[in-house]
Amino acid sequence: MSIWFKAVTLEDCARLDAGMHEKGTLMQTLGIKITEIGDDYMVATMPANPAVHNPLGIVHGGANVALAETVASYAANFVVDFTRYYCVGQEINANHLKASRNGELTATTKPIHIGKRSSVWEILIHNSAGQLCCISRMTAAVVER
Repeated sequence: MSIWFKAVTLEDCARLDAGMHEKGTLMQTLGIKITEIGDDYMVATMPANPAVHNPLGIVHGGANVALAETVASYAANFVVDFTRYYCVGQEINANHLKASRNGELTATTKPIHIGKRSSVWEILIHNSAGQLCCISRMTAAVVER
């Protein structure tokens, strides 16, 4: 059984990437793309290239967090009736487990809790070799329009 309020497509996600005023977003700047939508999960990717590196030449922890919050925020918003509510990140944490220098990072989010006022999402980020690089958890506030 699907957790989404209504059917969601990759095209819906791509439209959101341009932003409400179609002037661009952080997702476009970092190359983050939603690539898969399952019944109870969502997947996003981000290139692990120099644009997201820290001065040591490895993926910046903040870039991992941006990837994690993006996929979890998209998922949180697709769980609610978007005509009546929207979701924003309220809290996020991340444990960086393995450095990445190149390839592509893949973030998968699944809900831990979906409530009326908040939802909690687990995000696992893997590198191109399938190794776990970062584990994150985000709480999204559900805001009435």
